[in-house]
Amino acid sequence: MKNLLLLGAGRSAASLLQYLLRYAPVEGWRLTIADVNPAHLVPVLAAHSEYARAVRFDIEQEEELEKLVQEADIVISMLPAGFHLPVAQACVRHRRHLATASYATDEIRALHAEAAEASLTILMECGLDPGLDHMSAMQVLSDIRAKGGTLTSFKSYCGGLLAPDSEGDNPWKYKFTWNPRNVVLAGQSTAKYLENGHLRFIPYQQLFARYETLEVPGYGQFEGYANRDSLSYRAPYGLDHIPTMLRGTLRRPGYCAAWHALVKLGLTDDTVQLGNSSGLTWRELVAAYLPPVPPDFDIAAHLAAYLGLDPEGEEMQRLTWLGLFSDKPVGHANATPAQLLERLLSEKWQLQPHDHDMIVMQHQFEYELDGALYHKTASLIVLGEDATHTAMAKTVGLPLGMAVRRLARGEVAHHGVVIPTNADFYEPILAELKQDYQIEFLEEEQPSARGLVARQ
Repeated sequence: MKNLLLLGAGRSAASLLQYLLRYAPVEGWRLTIADVNPAHLVPVLAAHSEYARAVRFDIEQEEELEKLVQEADIVISMLPAGFHLPVAQACVRHRRHLATASYATDEIRALHAEAAEASLTILMECGLDPGLDHMSAMQVLSDIRAKGGTLTSFKSYCGGLLAPDSEGDNPWKYKFTWNPRNVVLAGQSTAKYLENGHLRFIPYQQLFARYETLEVPGYGQFEGYANRDSLSYRAPYGLDHIPTMLRGTLRRPGYCAAWHALVKLGLTDDTVQLGNSSGLTWRELVAAYLPPVPPDFDIAAHLAAYLGLDPEGEEMQRLTWLGLFSDKPVGHANATPAQLLERLLSEKWQLQPHDHDMIVMQHQFEYELDGALYHKTASLIVLGEDATHTAMAKTVGLPLGMAVRRLARGEVAHHGVVIPTNADFYEPILAELKQDYQIEFLEEEQPSARGLVARQ
């Protein structure tokens, strides 16, 4: 009998919880789900009371965290990323395995030696991005290396978007399927990547003005902008000497230019409290960011002129659709601009019950083999069922659940702080995703347009 503890059971944990409940009676697990508001779990667990229970939990209650961790054999954390460190520290203290879908921070990596010495597995980055991106990329990289290819370029993009049938009249073609705050603050540091052997930097002020356009079979075009640090995975992927490496985020065409306007205006700034009243209107807020004009002046036209936008163009249409020029109160006193924007977007970009989301991921590889260059893509599309069983929840939760199942079976030999870049991690997970959930990558390959490799 294994005792599993799931910390956090929000919307993103729906598919993970479903997977754990499916296998609990088969694998002999007792499952405890700890959440700040467990009432919504009562109907979910009604048919599983013999082996699953829900408890109220607040991460700020240190004694309760210690007690729950001590009672578990494996801890799964779906808490916000900032809370993983105290959970990981508790797991190491009590010699318990941990699995999460979040990034391995330097503070968590500092636990590696102690965890490895205790034969503990602290599994990080085992969701979608990070997670499935590692697994699928490593599988293709391994295949290319096995036939003697030498990688010259690797680019990887991922986005959580709306399915085409749910885009409707939303000109952004986007709604929140993940943490809204993370979306509003996306990219707020200099992006770093490699291009043809040269280090490249994109400051935040230019990030959304410098994007690539790519095609995904059957789903059209997308814009990809660079993530903050594309270089940190060179070593884990075995790509220390690759000339070109970039990891990025996907949006539908037109999103980046309109978001760039919000950045230039200053509405994504999270560093300054405005001292505003909650009754300030969006029209008044936008006007406060612009040079003074007569009271009856058209604020939308003024903003377009100030930012150098076409008053009738798509960027202005997207900004108008959000309500930036309306008399709607901002509804939040003494806030940062980013907090006000998040509040507005959380209303406009809220996933409705009938909406379907969509996960899009694409890896692009270039490699040399026998004097020729080849271009290969691996593309993934996953569609959500509804606003609860989303594609985001599936692709974050299922890989994590599958890893936990193998961990509970004693099939994971890696100890310390690890990510799923080893074949014995990713091969069974990718196989199960394909066989049981029809989640698989479509691979395409052709000779590169750049032709033969020049020889000295």
